[in-house]
Amino acid sequence: MLVIGMREDFLHYLWKYKKFAFAKAKTTTNTAITITTLGQHNHLAGPDFFNARLFIGDQEWAGNVEIHIKSSDWYAHGHETDPAYDNVILHVVWEHDIDIYRSDNSPLPTLQLKDYVGESALNNYKKLFANQSKKWINCEGVLSDVPEVIWKHWQERLYLERLQRKTETIQEILTQSKNDWEGVLFMMLMRAFGTKVNGPSFQSLAGHIDFNVIRKCAQEPFRLEALLLGAGGLLPEESVDSYVLQLQAEYEFVHHKFQLETKGILPVQFFKLRPDNFPTIRLSQLAMLYYTIPGLFQKLMQIEQLDEFYDILQVQASVYWDTHYSFATSQKKRVKKMSKAFIDLLLINTIIPVKFAYSQYTGKDQTDTILDFITALQPEKNSIIKKYNAMRPKAENALQSQALIQLKTEYCSVHKCLQCAVGNWLIGK
Repeated sequence: MLVIGMREDFLHYLWKYKKFAFAKAKTTTNTAITITTLGQHNHLAGPDFFNARLFIGDQEWAGNVEIHIKSSDWYAHGHETDPAYDNVILHVVWEHDIDIYRSDNSPLPTLQLKDYVGESALNNYKKLFANQSKKWINCEGVLSDVPEVIWKHWQERLYLERLQRKTETIQEILTQSKNDWEGVLFMMLMRAFGTKVNGPSFQSLAGHIDFNVIRKCAQEPFRLEALLLGAGGLLPEESVDSYVLQLQAEYEFVHHKFQLETKGILPVQFFKLRPDNFPTIRLSQLAMLYYTIPGLFQKLMQIEQLDEFYDILQVQASVYWDTHYSFATSQKKRVKKMSKAFIDLLLINTIIPVKFAYSQYTGKDQTDTILDFITALQPEKNSIIKKYNAMRPKAENALQSQALIQLKTEYCSVHKCLQCAVGNWLIGK
């Protein structure tokens, strides 16, 4: 009988980890199956497991394994006309409902898994995926049951997986910038300085300005600030403020000198932002950072002690912003210095990923250094972390908080429990 809600990835899990009585396995024609090699799990098009080796009776076979809920899915998926499936040596199904034949009219050997799976694994599977619409994550009631050693090891793997995903994005930007790592860092920092609200706008702004222009303007902080504020559409069209008038004049000069093309830059927002995150403040701070620290990329890549990052990054916006958050009104004097919390976010989301990607690019493994950095940082605070913290002991550092974000977005939210160490343990316990 077919189990309601049965998924192919559960069958992949059973096969991949031998979570069935494989020593007793037989084909549907009662011929013994001896598995030598399960094969390589394929997540792309084609058979589910490549390069398996097994005996069916006394005959050894080498080839691929295809897995379905029902045998008839072979025809439903059109495999009978697809040459990619000609080398399938075993059809693994939950329920055998029809015989499958090869192109030479010989029957394809079939293993019906339901005859070899214990009630415990099946019941655990059904419990895990029950009432999905009512749960934030499938394992929310039993997450605390997972042994700490499995949980900690899985978190480290999740963080490295997330880091690798960011590395792929960085490599794409590197290709677009013709291998200009300084330009890559600028693009990544621009997005980070924009935070969640203005990140896309700041990245759009960076994409419209050749980094060679940034290099030249960074020698004069006022010029770089005028460039960023002007290209970002933040300079008022009319003003009697002398500083604004100077910025306007400087931007016009830079715009003409470098023949900037600013059409298509996404507009920035002030709405729903705390004043310290206003785009005016963040762009001024970024301008001062590039002026204050010539050769910023190389300096950041050479750092081996966490405290050195704070020494470099604790810059402040230009003096004008001591009494302003925007051009509209003046405020009580307050120096707009980058906070430790903001620097931590830069480290977590930008600088550490760029450092990791650069180490891969140069062939120098810095994984241990990266892990030392990330575990020394405080965990992030957001709704995802808060909910996981209610289910298990709280995340203690940024590695764990980044891992939880990866877990939620790439596994829990898309129900990939059977590719998750937590789901695997819960089903197999």
